[in-house]
Amino acid sequence: MSSENDRKSRIMGIDPGTKRTGLAMSDPLGMTAQGLATFDSGTEDALVEHVRALAVEYGVSLVVIGLPLSMSGGEIEGTARSRALAGKIRERCGVEVVLRDERMTSLEVERVMKQAGRIRKAGDIDKLAAVLLLQSYLDEKDS
Repeated sequence: MSSENDRKSRIMGIDPGTKRTGLAMSDPLGMTAQGLATFDSGTEDALVEHVRALAVEYGVSLVVIGLPLSMSGGEIEGTARSRALAGKIRERCGVEVVLRDERMTSLEVERVMKQAGRIRKAGDIDKLAAVLLLQSYLDEKDS
């Protein structure tokens, strides 16, 4: 079992979607991101409760949520949903929340999967998008 200090260092990544939500978790040292099971989106409240349970289980202190923006950087339909989700997670889970530009995440996922010769399955893109989102955050915080 992890010590209390290890548990506090975990960071969760969330790539919210209308059908599925990709989830990722850092290792205890906050260096690498691993994918978690994709959450099949029900209500926003169900997602927040799922995140709360994962935060307790893994000792999460920070959640990084993908913020969809237009290619020019403007807000789009999903932007407001991500902001609302961030507020609910902050309030109900008692963790710090960071919104992170996710404009290129989906394109990068498609490129990675194509290079690997992987056939897309429901949830694969969402999970990998959460991993890439979280890994980019982890890489930047250490540089």
